[in-house]
This record gives sequence, structure tokens and C-alpha cells, in this order.
Amino acid sequence: MDGPPLGRMTPYGLEHVGVLVLLALASVVLVLVVRRSEPAAVDRWLRRAGWMLLANSLLWLLWGLMPWAWNLEESLPLHYSDALRIIVPIAMITQARWAIVISWFWGLTLNLQSVLTPDVNYFVWVPLEFAQYWIAHGMGVVVPVVLVWGLGYRPTWRGYGLAYAATVAWAVIAFTGNALTGANYGYLNRAPAGPSILDLLGPWPQYLLVEAVLIAVVWALMTLPFALGDARRGAPCPVAALWCAGPFRPAARPRPAAAAPGRS
Repeated sequence: MDGPPLGRMTPYGLEHVGVLVLLALASVVLVLVVRRSEPAAVDRWLRRAGWMLLANSLLWLLWGLMPWAWNLEESLPLHYSDALRIIVPIAMITQARWAIVISWFWGLTLNLQSVLTPDVNYFVWVPLEFAQYWIAHGMGVVVPVVLVWGLGYRPTWRGYGLAYAATVAWAVIAFTGNALTGANYGYLNRAPAGPSILDLLGPWPQYLLVEAVLIAVVWALMTLPFALGDARRGAPCPVAALWCAGPFRPAARPRPAAAAPGRS
């Protein structure tokens, strides 16, 4: 039922710091494991994990629409993280280029804001809501890191443009939802109640313009090193490519040759 929250997550409390450490360790360990594993096994485990995360995400979105959990400010799937919690599993299951592109750019910038400065209200059951928040936002950090530094996918300028266009399109959807409900999805109508990175960008609506420019610059910096690296190797991505496969995927290990007949 729509009502006041039970409480709020304390930024940089013990739980928050613990999760940040866990995400950093998981990112490093998984990148190392993926680089050293058979590609077929990696793809298989990515698909399995992706299906589990997708099922969890759909069930959580459904939970938010139930009478006991419904809150107009939180339950509609209009935050960028709500879209990302569906797109990231799709990237894991299919390795579709568009899904990898959005996971990379959204996951390590827009989503990262919610990781570093969480704005979380608890409404029904604190342990479940805490876990679901960090499953959604944690996979938005760890999965893009694994896809890029583990599997070796590389961003391109066309992918950069696609991600920016998708960001603007989702902003239009969220703005429309906010206009109809009076909510603040995407933090497009006001800054979060608690401290956030948006506080550094000025008052509303100024911070929207500053954020749009900042995103364009930061995403360009997230693309440029890969483009320059390709140029140095003499193997640039095609101009029309959304994403390029990289050098980190290990080749399948050859099976040992069978012993010749009659020899021990």
C-alpha cells in the first residue's frame, strides 16, 4: 500500500561499504576467471546467470506492482536502473551488441551514481529490498566490466551514439511518466532527497543540461582509448559497428591427441 517508507539506507554505512568492496572484488575475480576459461563454458554460464537475473528482475518488477508494495514514487519501472535490470541479462544471454552497448555506458555512469550515492527507501521488507537494490545495481557494474575486460568487447563511436540516443529516448518516457504521476523517475524533475552527485551540478533544471554535456564527454572518454588502441594495432572497428569483439577471448584449448594403436 502506498505510504511512508519504513526507513532509508545509510550511505557509506557498514552495509554500503561492504557491498562496494564485494563489487570490486567480484569484478576483478570474474574478469580473471573469464579470461582463463574456455569460451564455450563462459558463454554457457553467462546464459544461465542471465536467465536467473532476468527472472529475478521480472519478479521484482511484478512485486513492486502488488498492493502491499505499491508506491507511486518507486513502483513504476521508469528509472534507468529499471530498464538496465532487463537489458543487462539480455546482454548476458544473447551478447547482442545493442544490449552490451547500453550496459557499458549506462552501467558504469548512470547506474554508478546509484552505487556510489544510493537513494533507497524501505517500504515493506528491508532485507529483500536491500538485496534487490544491490542485485540490480551491482550487476550493472560487474557485468559490463566482465564483458569488456573479460570477454574483450570494445565500444565504438556508433555504439556511443546509440547509447546516447537511448538515454534521451528513456528520458522522454520518464518525463512523461513524471508529468502524469507527479513522481521523479530518473531524477529528471528534482534531485534525490539525500546527497548525490547531482548536487555538484547545480539546481534543477540546470543540472539536467550539465549532466547531458557531462555524459557526452565522459562517454567519449570511455570510447576513445579503445578506438586509439585499435588504430595502433592496425585493426580498427568498421565504422558501422556497434561493438567490436576484442583480443581477450581465449581460444578453445585443443584436446590431447589420441595415442596411436598398439602403443601404450
